[in-house]
Amino acid sequence: MIRWAWLLLFSSLMSAATLKPESVQAWDKYFAAVEENLEKSTQENATFLWVDQSNARRQRVRDGEIVVFESLRPGSKKAPSALIHDWTGAAFLPGARIEDVISVVRDYGRYKDYYSPGVIRSKTVEQNQVADRFSVVLMNQTVIVKTAIETDCQASYHQLSDKRWYAISNATRIQEIDDFGRSSEHRLPVGEGGGYLWRLATITRFEERDGGVYMEVEALALSRDVPVSLRFIVDPIVRRVSRNSLIESLQQTGRAVNEVAVNGIATVAGSR
Repeated sequence: MIRWAWLLLFSSLMSAATLKPESVQAWDKYFAAVEENLEKSTQENATFLWVDQSNARRQRVRDGEIVVFESLRPGSKKAPSALIHDWTGAAFLPGARIEDVISVVRDYGRYKDYYSPGVIRSKTVEQNQVADRFSVVLMNQTVIVKTAIETDCQASYHQLSDKRWYAISNATRIQEIDDFGRSSEHRLPVGEGGGYLWRLATITRFEERDGGVYMEVEALALSRDVPVSLRFIVDPIVRRVSRNSLIESLQQTGRAVNEVAVNGIATVAGSR
């Protein structure tokens, strides 16, 4: 579960914003291109994993390094009245089995344990062999103004072979919660509020080989634009926090997979 903590970082510096149709159109167009690229990577003789595009990169990941890069398509960052964010991280989970990794990723009720403190509430709503619905509440615990984000999500899982899977997850509802944890706590209308997170999606690739599982997560988000006066401050922080957040999330997944392997505590649809 990728946390977009930096989107809350400037909550006290920016006024409210409203999601505009042209921003949604830009996001939909961008995400369609991402899905098209995913489809190409699943074809026979195509390179499925990003790490396999470079022997040196694959070796770094195989040796235990979590490699993260900004995978934004050229010229796509700035959408009308919004920003698109697209980062990919790759990790190798030594000794893991792909069924254990899938079990952890689909164990939504324990996201609040696996991905604490960024996820503070989580639950499974519906689950079957290939598709799930779940909800999570996200919050950056370091922000003085406690603005949480509540999301409903759906995820689909696709098995290409015994050793290769991919998943697509989308937030179907995102609402900000003002004054979280106080008697004045309330949810803002969808598309209104600070605009820290308007759209959220992840594409995850899994492949078991080399004595473990390679896991790649592409995390995408749509947020409000940043005022020109703040961009020179915000941009380097966005890059640093996005990178660190993705690294931490992959590390947390690895720890959860180890826990499942030792204790066998995760049992969800689709696990074998």
